[in-house]
Amino acid sequence: MNNTRRNVLKSAGAAGAVTVAMAAGLLKPGAVFAAEWNKAGFEAKGLDAALAAIGGNSAAVSGDITVKAPDIAENGAVVPVEVMSNIAGTDRIAILGEKNGLPLVADFKLMNGAVGFVSTRIKLGATSNVTAIVNAGGKVYKASKEVKVTIGGCGG
Repeated sequence: MNNTRRNVLKSAGAAGAVTVAMAAGLLKPGAVFAAEWNKAGFEAKGLDAALAAIGGNSAAVSGDITVKAPDIAENGAVVPVEVMSNIAGTDRIAILGEKNGLPLVADFKLMNGAVGFVSTRIKLGATSNVTAIVNAGGKVYKASKEVKVTIGGCGG
């Protein structure tokens, strides 16, 4: 049997099995991560409330965290951000846009010794600091980088 044909048949069979499981109510994608979603953090209207919701109020500044983002973002609607944590035992990385209406823009939980690295695109409404909050070894750390925004992404 041709390998391409075999792969197509496997994929179709897997897709069909997932569809049947969802239709039967055995697989509920929305319920899988509902317990992990930090509703208070993502709905927080100010920076202090968002930091409190993710436990970042007492975060210590760390040189072992690198926040990579452009110095000037021409379009605040799509700002590429990378966070790298060289701290052993990193299990969570949160990203905040300090002047956004809703500052918490991303919250990643890392498991089983995963590398402390995330890359995503965020919205920034105005020139502000992009702050990474990192939980590692039971402690909380932070690092920031200022990004100048020429066209706001949050209605600006």
